[in-house]
Amino acid sequence: MAKTKTAYVCNDCGADYARWLGQCAECKAWNTITEVRLSAPQRSGSSARGQANRSGFAGAIQAQVQTLQDVSLDDLPRFSSSYAEFDRVLGGGIVPGSAILIGGSPGAGKSTLLLQTMCKLAESMKTLYVTGEESLQQVALRAQRLGLPTDQLRMLAETSVETICQLADVEKPRVMVIDSIQVMHLDDVASAPGSVSQVRESAAVLTRYAKQNGVAIFMVGHVTKDGSLAGPKVLEHCIDCSILLEGSADSRFRTLRGHKNRFGPANELGVFAMTGQGLREVTNPSAIFLQRGEEHGSGSVVIVIWEGTRPLLVELQALVDGSQLANPRRVAVGLDTSRLALLLAVLHRHGGLHMSDQDVFVNIVGGVKVLETGADLALLLAIVSSFKEQPLPRDLVVFGEVGLAGEIRPVQNGQARLNEAVKHGFTRAIVPAGNKPQKAIPGMRVTAVKNLQEALDAL
Repeated sequence: MAKTKTAYVCNDCGADYARWLGQCAECKAWNTITEVRLSAPQRSGSSARGQANRSGFAGAIQAQVQTLQDVSLDDLPRFSSSYAEFDRVLGGGIVPGSAILIGGSPGAGKSTLLLQTMCKLAESMKTLYVTGEESLQQVALRAQRLGLPTDQLRMLAETSVETICQLADVEKPRVMVIDSIQVMHLDDVASAPGSVSQVRESAAVLTRYAKQNGVAIFMVGHVTKDGSLAGPKVLEHCIDCSILLEGSADSRFRTLRGHKNRFGPANELGVFAMTGQGLREVTNPSAIFLQRGEEHGSGSVVIVIWEGTRPLLVELQALVDGSQLANPRRVAVGLDTSRLALLLAVLHRHGGLHMSDQDVFVNIVGGVKVLETGADLALLLAIVSSFKEQPLPRDLVVFGEVGLAGEIRPVQNGQARLNEAVKHGFTRAIVPAGNKPQKAIPGMRVTAVKNLQEALDAL
């Protein structure tokens, strides 16, 4: 075999070095130099052609070119994971031959969710659960505590990717779990498990094995302290689906959000509840996030956000208080802090409310992260409600994007958002003029506004 060489390349500027350095000498960036494996160059001439023929590259000429409409989709039948919320995030179910990366903070429930899923799938198909961080006894104790069926699930404690692929050829599973990708290693990669090279090469080998054998592989990944998936970015490029399981330690709810999906819509959201028997599906998330207290104070409003393919009702809270600091605080939990500062400037310019001497705190109840701009109008109305100490109606829902000129811009799926609000007993709504329904909605009084001043007057 040709001997492989190793180089060290900066991820920011592309400069290469003979050994690892903490700081790049070209762009002065820290901790951006990673190890890269280089294959030996092929020989030219007839020997190179002979080597290509022996390695099988000449057989690629036999491939046929066909039109897109002639591509058959019958060989990719989806099958359910036994959890409707999990299937929603995956785009409708598990696709054979797909490589799925699941990340999350320690204790979020990644291994628990996959163990529950694999135990249920093992009753109808061959499965293989590979654990590298825990012993087989630890996994068995968790399954016993959760009351899961354990008589069909095949287990393996191994960290060598070559050994895993060899045993998988014997077992021939339809679904396989790798827990976790950070502890896997290849024998021909001269670096420690968890390094950039080991993680990238191990994921590439497992992904190629999934494609060639039609096996759906779930890979568990660690996260960094800022909540993003650890490892090289190429790891997210080579896999088919990237999912993040989020949830704080003091909350019993977990949100499963898809960040990339080649077989379905991205940014789909699934909600689970952590119980003594493991993770349980939340079929109606809006009802969970709308458990409001008996006393209704100022600064609270319900918004209708769009998550993936469905609307979701969540409560937004705002607190405005006089600041004792030279620079007032702007704190946003579940929202973008930069977006909050931008909207406060719009409120001052086009709403006539001065907040430069006030601390502003906003929070999304239930730990949900709102990524869309459809919550802009609700955020400003909640801030005004807290500033003036005047509660908003409990049966009011608000959504709409606010522009820098104070205009209220429409959002997608406005009709579906209003229909979801009616199902939960809301009777009033403030929406952009572009989202005004063509026909009256029974039981719902809709107020359409064009700018921020009209929205404030509507209150």
